[in-house]
Amino acid sequence: MKSQSARRSDVLLTALAPMTWGTTYFVATEFLPPNHPLLVAALRSLPIGLLLMAWFKQLPQGIWWWRILLLGSLNIGLFQALLFIAAYRLPGGVAATAGAIQPLLVGVFSWIILQEKPSKRSIVAGIAGLVGVGLLVISPAAKLDPIGIVTAIGGAATMGLGTVLIKRWQRPVSLLVFTAWQLTVGGLVLLPIALAIEGPIAQISTTNLFGFVYLGVVGTGIAYALWFRGIDKLNASAVSYLGLMSPVVATLIGFVFLNQSFTPIQLIGMAIVLISIVLGQQTDRSRPSSSISIQSRRRK
Repeated sequence: MKSQSARRSDVLLTALAPMTWGTTYFVATEFLPPNHPLLVAALRSLPIGLLLMAWFKQLPQGIWWWRILLLGSLNIGLFQALLFIAAYRLPGGVAATAGAIQPLLVGVFSWIILQEKPSKRSIVAGIAGLVGVGLLVISPAAKLDPIGIVTAIGGAATMGLGTVLIKRWQRPVSLLVFTAWQLTVGGLVLLPIALAIEGPIAQISTTNLFGFVYLGVVGTGIAYALWFRGIDKLNASAVSYLGLMSPVVATLIGFVFLNQSFTPIQLIGMAIVLISIVLGQQTDRSRPSSSISIQSRRRK
């Protein structure tokens, strides 16, 4: 049985990933070239993935070739593409709220794939998180574009499914190698699409380079390694609730650095989000029996 202090450390380390992702909007708008969101998404994943691949010199074997193609596409390539399409067609608040449905989707996927039936507390926490993010980031003037809503929910679904499949299959290699495989595949899937739609970046400044290095090393390499580590250590649903930290951090950064407004309604929304995250962590039962049986089948 995992000690309470060890589990708390796992939760805090995993939470650092979405908290880092919450800085992406600020970095992208203040440090990176404009009008190239898909290319930026590809370049934040592919270089760090290739560097890690070159360092470890380890490739997937057997069945893991197609598994990594699927996982890299879900967690990196498709997720980033759908995320940025939603960001272009929706106000950031609406996109973030649609993406906040991920904990509920992970609960459904876990029930189907891992045979982990969501508890009533988990469902309540998921709905509370969705409402809280809505209060935190949606303005009265927000416009609801149907394609934007569908792509935002699709992005949440792809990463939610990827999270559950990682839990189901159990990585066969070290954490950094597993991260490198997915970053490389996701970047390779996204790069040709980005170049076809947006074309190359005409000029890159020193400020742009700083932004790319931060997003690549901290916001992608380290953040995804911590996220995948959390999937190993915690219940898949518990991990998904930590993703709600991203809009919280993004809102705080906007208030502190971009002079954006902060209202009492947003404070209520933030409180609801934080409560839902705490409730979501109660869904973790260390090593659920279904996860144990999955590992047992894998060893046979």
